[in-house]
Amino acid sequence: MLSFFKKRKIIIAIDGHSSCGKSTLAKDVAKSLNYIYVDSGAMYRAVTLYCIWNEVDIDNPEEILEALTKINITFQSKRGKNLCYLNEELVEDDIRSAEVSDLVSEVATISSVRAHLVAMQKEYGKSRGLVMDGRDIGTVVFPDAELKLFVTADLDIRSHRRYLELKNKGKEISFEAVTANLIKRDRIDSTRDDSPLMQAKDAIVLDNSNLSTKEQLKAVMKLYKIHT
Repeated sequence: MLSFFKKRKIIIAIDGHSSCGKSTLAKDVAKSLNYIYVDSGAMYRAVTLYCIWNEVDIDNPEEILEALTKINITFQSKRGKNLCYLNEELVEDDIRSAEVSDLVSEVATISSVRAHLVAMQKEYGKSRGLVMDGRDIGTVVFPDAELKLFVTADLDIRSHRRYLELKNKGKEISFEAVTANLIKRDRIDSTRDDSPLMQAKDAIVLDNSNLSTKEQLKAVMKLYKIHT
């Protein structure tokens, strides 16, 4: 596939609600094109995890600013998996916990946190050849991205995906609690004052409610050919 897609390198921005399959799609696209993949959501989760572990008061601006100076977030690809490290400690499983999920949207509303992480994200894209997913990638981080996607899926399907993900990791949580968490995060993400989740005017909507991972990848590869 790589030889077929030898074209100019672009930035592919993928936005959408929680548990709609953004990260899976972004990883698959990046792997197919041999692009860099950055999980912006993992970055916000890592900051949230740091705040939980260090009892940072997220309502205290000074504590947040001090915490940001002590946070280093990096990614490593091992055995086909994109792993998140917080201050050199592997936290890929920790940042996916229910505790972090309950708080991450609130942390993501903090302007100083967003400014700090957006600056880091913009640096990643300077060399192009990058796929990034999140909430404000096509609207704020890379408004000039050559290909912007807004991924969506039915709430029940999103809840089912998230529920299975947590159960497979040994997490004990009810389907109802997962759904409530997604509804809460959707509300916070879409109504926050700083960089709310919204569809960029030039973004292409991809509803993957009834698409397999292979089908959605195939759809995006067709769009990639058009935009390069």
